[in-house]
Amino acid sequence: MCKLVSCIPNFSEGRDKGIVGALVDVAQNAPGAVLLDYSSDQDHNRSVLTLTGSPEGVAEAAFRLCREACRLIDMNKHEGVHPRMGAADVIPFVPVRNCTMPECVDLSKKLAGRIAGELGIPCYLYEESCTAENRRDLASVRRGGFEGMPQKLLLDGWAPDFGERQIHPTAGVTAVGARHPLIAFNVNLGTGDIRIAKKIAKAVRGSSGGLKYCKAIGVRLESRGIVQVSMNLVNYQETPVFAAFDAVCSEAGRLGVAVAGSEIIGLTPANALAGCAAHYLKLEGFDCSKQILENRIPDIY
Repeated sequence: MCKLVSCIPNFSEGRDKGIVGALVDVAQNAPGAVLLDYSSDQDHNRSVLTLTGSPEGVAEAAFRLCREACRLIDMNKHEGVHPRMGAADVIPFVPVRNCTMPECVDLSKKLAGRIAGELGIPCYLYEESCTAENRRDLASVRRGGFEGMPQKLLLDGWAPDFGERQIHPTAGVTAVGARHPLIAFNVNLGTGDIRIAKKIAKAVRGSSGGLKYCKAIGVRLESRGIVQVSMNLVNYQETPVFAAFDAVCSEAGRLGVAVAGSEIIGLTPANALAGCAAHYLKLEGFDCSKQILENRIPDIY
């Protein structure tokens, strides 16, 4: 069977439909890769694309997308609530089928070298691709943002893995890596008080003693007049979606705030949502691998 890899590049543009459309067009016309999904958010001012295909095809598509983002996005003009340091802010590879994590690590290193060499954008390697433990966590790599990167690149221990120790003047810095499936899960609150969102985010995120595999920040959605707890669940099997949702609901209730709704950005494994159904329906002895129709079809055909 053929090898399949997924790539989920994040771009620092979610408001200009012309730029987003140009990125989507590049993805849709890249040989060897298929665009499965894309989404944009004007408050985060960010777009996320999900591609899958052969390792070579997906890596080429990722490079073309980074090149287009470099051409169209000026980080000096960028404003948004989501942390960011570059036009093509982060480019992760995820093994899907018949492909190993080390192979995705190799892809990430080759892509980062090409981005730095051909586009002049310095690149950090993160997660499974990291060359030092202080670079494993994306939040640590990105800390300081686009505005702080010129100084950070010169600090001891923070030279880029590829490229010069100076930012690209408009495209900034890019993080490239290999990782396990991640679920971008946001919970919206029925208040405009950003202090409440930040309190809840601090309570639920792993680094503050909350859920081990949950990263969370509180942000304001100006377009809707509400605030949001924006989360990344980096191991949905150990920290399920329902656990993150219940934790936010519990904290919100304690603070006297209603939960207005939730959203998933991009794609998610089916088993993650099946686990939510099993939890809330209190299904006894439910086995996702055996009782989800789609999971059984490959055993038959």
